[in-house]
Amino acid sequence: MEIVNVDTGEITKVHLFVACLPYSQYAYVEPTLDEKQDTWLRCHIHMYEFFSGVPVKTVCDNLKAGVVKHPKEGDIILTDAYEALGSHYVTAIMPTGVRKPKQKSSVEGTVGKVATAIIAKLRQCTFYSLYELKEAVSKALKGFNEAPFQKRQYSRIEVFEEERKYLRALPAVPYEVAAWEYNHKVYPNSHVCVCRIITLYLLLLPVSMWM
Repeated sequence: MEIVNVDTGEITKVHLFVACLPYSQYAYVEPTLDEKQDTWLRCHIHMYEFFSGVPVKTVCDNLKAGVVKHPKEGDIILTDAYEALGSHYVTAIMPTGVRKPKQKSSVEGTVGKVATAIIAKLRQCTFYSLYELKEAVSKALKGFNEAPFQKRQYSRIEVFEEERKYLRALPAVPYEVAAWEYNHKVYPNSHVCVCRIITLYLLLLPVSMWM
């Protein structure tokens, strides 16, 4: 999927974060501009909020944004931030084996279905902002989750209502993505100044959309 710059016509490729619950196949899809660590973490936060709960374990891919090392033998090493996210939500983060997609067959199957239900469905649409694309993906995702299964009864969202009770409750406060800074000098008065950086995203729409 892609976004078109209104002024220059430049095309920006968009990545899709895809997740699902194993029993209901209830899916979550979020468009992103990159696969960096902060984006990876925020997608997890949004995913848990979308499911209204947290699974006992989170099986993920070996993306470098979250997994530092995954040897055939020995301990798996996650990034500090990803490990902290798992601790915050009390979920065991378990990356699959390298080049072993069958260990996450549920989401691999969902990726294939999303390619048809969302990507192909929206292929004729032109999007001028990430916000606009997210809205369209969210709407298509809702239809995907509410559509009846082809080879079993009910729909994903109906089966999810049964699966929901097995999820752990969300923490009172969501995990906050932050960057830690070290080796800074503390003033003699022992005061530390903490600054929060807030990024504002400006939504640029073509003139025709304002009329």
